[in-house]
Amino acid sequence: MSAPTWKDRLSGEMSPEMTVEIDTFEGQIDLKKQGKLDDKFFAETRLRRGAYGQRYDNGLRSDGETQRTLTFPQALTKGPDTQWDAPGMMRIKIPMGRLSIKQLEVHAELAEEYSDTILHVTTRQDIQLHYIHIEDTPDMMRRLAAVGITTREACGNSVRNVTACEYSGVCSTESFDVTPYADACMKYFLGHPDVQDFGRKFKIAFSGCHENPCGLVTFHDLGAVAKIVDGKRGFKVVVGGGLGAVPVEAKVLAEFCPAEELLPLSQAVARVFARLGEKQSRARARIKFLVDKLGLDEFKRLVQVEREGLRVDERWTENLKDLTRLDEKPIRPGAPLPTEGPAEFLAWAKYNLKPQVQEGYYTAIVKLPLGDFTSRQARRIADLARDYTGDGIRCTVEQNLAMRWLSGADALAFWERLADIGFAEAGAGTITDMTSCPGTDTCKLGISSSRGLTAELKKRLTLVEDKLDTQVRELRIKSSGCFNSCGQHHAADIGFTGVSRAAGGRKVPHFNVVLGGQWAHNAGKYGLVVGAVPSKNIPKTVQVITDHYVANREEGESFQSFIERVGKKDFRGILKPLQVIPSYEEDKSFYSDWGDPREYTIGDIGIGECAGEIVPFVEFGLQAAEQELHGAQDILDTAGGDPAVAAAGAFQSMVTAAKALVRHLDKQCRDDADDVALQFKTHVADPGLFNDPFVGNKFAHFFLGLHASQRFVGANKEIAHKCMDEAQLFLDACHATYQRWLEAANQAAE
Repeated sequence: MSAPTWKDRLSGEMSPEMTVEIDTFEGQIDLKKQGKLDDKFFAETRLRRGAYGQRYDNGLRSDGETQRTLTFPQALTKGPDTQWDAPGMMRIKIPMGRLSIKQLEVHAELAEEYSDTILHVTTRQDIQLHYIHIEDTPDMMRRLAAVGITTREACGNSVRNVTACEYSGVCSTESFDVTPYADACMKYFLGHPDVQDFGRKFKIAFSGCHENPCGLVTFHDLGAVAKIVDGKRGFKVVVGGGLGAVPVEAKVLAEFCPAEELLPLSQAVARVFARLGEKQSRARARIKFLVDKLGLDEFKRLVQVEREGLRVDERWTENLKDLTRLDEKPIRPGAPLPTEGPAEFLAWAKYNLKPQVQEGYYTAIVKLPLGDFTSRQARRIADLARDYTGDGIRCTVEQNLAMRWLSGADALAFWERLADIGFAEAGAGTITDMTSCPGTDTCKLGISSSRGLTAELKKRLTLVEDKLDTQVRELRIKSSGCFNSCGQHHAADIGFTGVSRAAGGRKVPHFNVVLGGQWAHNAGKYGLVVGAVPSKNIPKTVQVITDHYVANREEGESFQSFIERVGKKDFRGILKPLQVIPSYEEDKSFYSDWGDPREYTIGDIGIGECAGEIVPFVEFGLQAAEQELHGAQDILDTAGGDPAVAAAGAFQSMVTAAKALVRHLDKQCRDDADDVALQFKTHVADPGLFNDPFVGNKFAHFFLGLHASQRFVGANKEIAHKCMDEAQLFLDACHATYQRWLEAANQAAE
């Protein structure tokens, strides 16, 4: 008898249709090679199968923890023949972050055979492999399918990976285990026809409780929080959340949705979004914009009408008949933790071991630097799980691994084995356990090196970790390389988002400093930008912020409460000296980014370096606009401050920035908002001059739309907060647009 094929070994978790799906994709790759498949169509079809492009201007970059270059054997032997098949990134969906031992070992094999040996855990519990050649992806998909994993709809305009709390089923504060419900949701929507016509991606998250942040439902397109009413299981359902450029907190769609009604309700939401969601402008194609446009009451009405018109589908409850089908079982007897041991072990146990509701068992958090681990480390973690915890491995939204069902009796031996692997570091969930998106390392949208910055911060803070104030140690730091917030910086105590500024005709990497976000209560509050600081001054910025907090807090006052009491204006003042950019002659290091000795550029985005003189008026105008926005933010932060006044101030900052650009083009422009909006639209937006590749074109509508709607008039606090975010993004886009104009003028002069 011949050996079984991958199709014969296909896990029950995968649909048989995936065979045809992968074969079809392989055929499309052949057609593309022959020039018989349109570029746009192929881009969409590969994205829906998890295959991304990535940038290549940074092959020499080191992030301080791992070295990602183009010198691994595959890249040398193959090399990119054309732009479409240059090595890219494969995103692999890991629903709820659940990994079996065998699945982890297959990932290790793929990382060695097709990638650069590095596995990367994302903030949505996926695993990514970089430097993948497109012709290898069908074989990778087949090998993943053989262990019950698909890459389908890991990217593209569809329902992305369904996430859930990594402690589901073992948490003492959850209403019930959401794992089987999240799994049913994933299976129902995978390839479902009602989710194939979205204008943008759609993200779903499950949480077992409201208080803890593990599910993070508040910034998802659709979120479900476990809830029991009169002994019946169900969910509080929220809709229209999102981080991205302008963070929006999800609104309550249903205070209580019975468990059996969750999938039909979600399907109705998907159908409304597919029918009425924006399709032309990708910038406004997320469901949060549709909810805002229609209003929550009208959106609810449309969903109810859609729900009533749905034909009964047995699949709504098919995967809920056996709620124990995904239950995990320990492989070792439970026992208490040892009370003695090496100091390093006791510190690790304090932060990295979370007691489970099952007595004698713990969830061990394996702290991954920047979310990365090698194929060799993956194999050894699989062996560790085989000996101590079984298949209870989960990727976490903070880019770590959670290994559940560790007996307290085995904790010391487990930690010693982790130390041999290189992952025995304590401090999970503390200031040294940072989150970062890929940034400029591999992402084409990256503006500043978020990974390089995070590696530097981690290195410095780890050196002084034992000396840190207790409350400072509990803070969370998260960084994103651009405005898209993949690093979830809006929900951090201290967040950073990459931006670019010009000085002396050259570009300088910066990060906007974001304060006031709240990780707890499912990311219950989003922060606001305090100001932009040169990238090389960010480590000092962290020290100044934390020192200011420690020196001036009241007894027992949390960081969140301190920020609310003193206001962001207070922090803006202490950061001002750090915002000064030394001249190129004084300190060239400010003109390169973390982990990259070359002079700063946007690389693959296609923006060169500026070498001209700064135009005094436009620089002055943009600076004045930032000051106006800061003043508006201070009003909003002040107790008793009028949100309408703050929102009007945010709009005025946009007027000032737009006027600076218009006048820089030598166009006549009065000072009143109506004429500024008209001239900006006529001379900047309509001719396509406000179209910087990474921020410009996306944000012109923020100013023009706010001017047209006048929604800042009489604004409440939520609207004012949104105006602040839109104004900040518009101002950043104005800076970037001006830099682009300056570059073009310099090239013309040459």
